[in-house]
Order: sequence, then C-alpha cells, then structure tokens
Amino acid sequence: MGTIIGTIIFGAVIGVLARLVIPGKQSIGWLITIALGVAGALIGYWVWGLVASEGNTDTGGIDWIRWAISIAAAAVLTLGYTAATKK
Repeated sequence: MGTIIGTIIFGAVIGVLARLVIPGKQSIGWLITIALGVAGALIGYWVWGLVASEGNTDTGGIDWIRWAISIAAAAVLTLGYTAATKK
C-alpha cells in the first residue's frame, strides 16, 4: 500500500513539474495531471532501467537523471493529451 501511495505522490510532483516546463496554460485537472505524472514516472523508471542495465547504476545520491527523464516523459504525455483533447 505504501508503494502505491508513494507512486501517486511522486506522480503528482512529476506531473506538476512537467506542467511547469511546458510554456502556456494547460486546461487539465489535477487528476489528469497526477495520472500523466504517474505515467511519466513509470516511463522514466523504465527508461532509466534500460540505461542502468548498461552499467550506469550508481548515481551516488538522488537520481537526477531519472527525475529529468520522468519529467520529460510526463511533459510529452501532457502535450499529447492537450493536443488530443483540444476543443
């Protein structure tokens, strides 16, 4: 249960940060922001796992690269969502 709650909180942070790096206003709600953030975080973890399998596993602290990949993935998902739902 703690993992699920942690993933939701991490996804919310990633989603908000992704929306901050995108210029302009996105008219999407908090639930969609969290869902896109969670999806971006999962993609970021997956991509980092592929990179880490090449031997780059020890970052010596916070995995800034994983965070950056997660934010970029969530930003791309947010742009795709806003383009798909644009009225």
